[in-house]
Amino acid sequence: MQSEVEVLRITEVRLQKASLYTMCLLYTIAGIFHFIIPDFYDKIIPTYLPAHSFLTYLSGLCEIAFGLMLLKESWRKVAAYLIIAMLLVFMIVHVQMLIDFLNNSTKPLWIAILRIPLQFVLIAWAYRSSKFES
Repeated sequence: MQSEVEVLRITEVRLQKASLYTMCLLYTIAGIFHFIIPDFYDKIIPTYLPAHSFLTYLSGLCEIAFGLMLLKESWRKVAAYLIIAMLLVFMIVHVQMLIDFLNNSTKPLWIAILRIPLQFVLIAWAYRSSKFES
């Protein structure tokens, strides 16, 4: 019979794996969408950045690559830190989106406001995933 501590440890490992696979899936699917609907992403890139299409495809490729890299334990820490760096770069888009919403938008402001703290949740999730060993 397993002790309560062993059961809790097994449950913790299962939850960590589920979290890791969810993160992998999230970034991989998000990256694929950059190729399926690039116009959506092109429109949210700040106007002062050049080559919107290139940046859309590059960010999509990075999301796919980093998401898949999470699956290999030897690459996981690097992948998680790359995701964190990517999310920090994406903060430019989210801040500009908030400014655009404040200036002239008929869309709900709460969407733009929510995106910024969500980045910090995603950063914490990536950091936590960097510590997981299968």
